[in-house]
Amino acid sequence: MRKARNSKGWRVSNFQFRFFPDMLRRTLTTILLIPPVLYIIGWSPKWLFLLAVVTAVVLGLREYFALCRATGFKVFSWVGYGASVVACAAQMLPLEMSYFVAIPLLLALLLLIPTLALGQSADLKDYLAATSVTIFGILYIGLSLSCLVPIRFSADSFGLAWMLRSEVVPGQALSLGVRLILLLFVVIWAGDISAYLVGRWLGRIPFIPRISPRKTWEGSLAGLAGSLLAAWAFGRSFFKTVDLKTIIMIAAWIAVAGQVGDLVESAIKRGANQKDSGTLLPGHGGFLDRIDSLLFAAPALWLAMVILGSLP
Repeated sequence: MRKARNSKGWRVSNFQFRFFPDMLRRTLTTILLIPPVLYIIGWSPKWLFLLAVVTAVVLGLREYFALCRATGFKVFSWVGYGASVVACAAQMLPLEMSYFVAIPLLLALLLLIPTLALGQSADLKDYLAATSVTIFGILYIGLSLSCLVPIRFSADSFGLAWMLRSEVVPGQALSLGVRLILLLFVVIWAGDISAYLVGRWLGRIPFIPRISPRKTWEGSLAGLAGSLLAAWAFGRSFFKTVDLKTIIMIAAWIAVAGQVGDLVESAIKRGANQKDSGTLLPGHGGFLDRIDSLLFAAPALWLAMVILGSLP
């Protein structure tokens, strides 16, 4: 690695010149994003939370469809947007109704999309690929992020009342759904920060270079360790009546799912020969780059809630 001398004559690597401005942009963007995200998670009304989820879905799909086009695939974007918004809105139904509505709705959408695509494919060679990538986008982004809605507002109905603690958080009691989504974001954020810092400074062994050349085993393991440590601290503060082993197990499940989500998005970008999914967030790349872990972690948490709620 080449060295350069600064004004005091110290030898500084090119890596350090690139690292600190990039880290500063990432930090400033994160500081600006955390307050509105925390408000939406903890105190926003249902309509605002749903609006935030729908906005995230639209922004994520926009960049996903752009990557698909860069790869050479045609997409039916308006179908993807519409179906994903409907999937999010369906999650606002009461929990006992959403199961009976969501599954038939999902099946109807899966049948409707290839039907509508028949009239949109000028070249039938594009039909199968365009239909497939559109359906995948709905499942990958729309359905995945829609899982945040029942977690936030229906967590108490999943049979998880035993997770509630009797103490009241100063200022306002936090519902189980709020605490679970906060746990989700804490685990993802702590994992991302730990993986980024350790991977940048100490990363040596490539993780899956074919998919993501910059990811290393050191960064991945540090991300997992950071997620578990943050979950331990969060659990001691907000889940005092729950065995910490349960919180750590949920956090490990979320963390692993988040890292898989990160790799999946990296594979999509790699196929499109793109470094970032966009330029919306300075220092972070595109919006999809920020929520890639969440796209797998959110449904993973939802599935953990269903499983834990069904246990005696």
